[in-house]
Amino acid sequence: GRVGQTGKVIGVDMTPDMLSKARDNAVKGGFDNVEFRLGEIEHLPVPDSHVDVIISNCVINLSPEKDQVFREAFRVLKAGGRLMVSDIVLLRELPDAIRESIAAYVGCVAGAVLKDQYLEGMRSAGFENVQVISEEVFPIDLVAHDPTAKAIIEDMKLSEGEWMDLAHSVVSMKVAAVKAG
Repeated sequence: GRVGQTGKVIGVDMTPDMLSKARDNAVKGGFDNVEFRLGEIEHLPVPDSHVDVIISNCVINLSPEKDQVFREAFRVLKAGGRLMVSDIVLLRELPDAIRESIAAYVGCVAGAVLKDQYLEGMRSAGFENVQVISEEVFPIDLVAHDPTAKAIIEDMKLSEGEWMDLAHSVVSMKVAAVKAG
């Protein structure tokens, strides 16, 4: 609805199961202006300068090639195109035990990079007007009850003070940027 009658939405996912689910949901919702493509965010199945807006919600931190993701986003955006991203970033480096934890990776923490590194990746790709729209530390009570967080805390044998300190190092950030026109 937000793209208007002549607009189109392209969804990209790397798993056929998710594409099938998205297509089923589009049919159920009566959306005929959507298309779903199999692909990876490091190599988007979209031509150069084809897209007006890219929206990503907590996916880039899962890629080991974040700089490539930003270059791809820049490549497929039209001049004047906009990028809006919500993602997990770090305010300080995490201990190796967390970086190497499968539970932390699946929980979108181990793949996160420092906030400044993330923003610099966007700028290096060519984006301008890179602005942090919001930044929030996860509420401690949410972290304390999250199964992934519990597994990390138990695996690392962290004290309450240590895990609270770590929890304050991981933030959810929303960022907007523009491809100059």
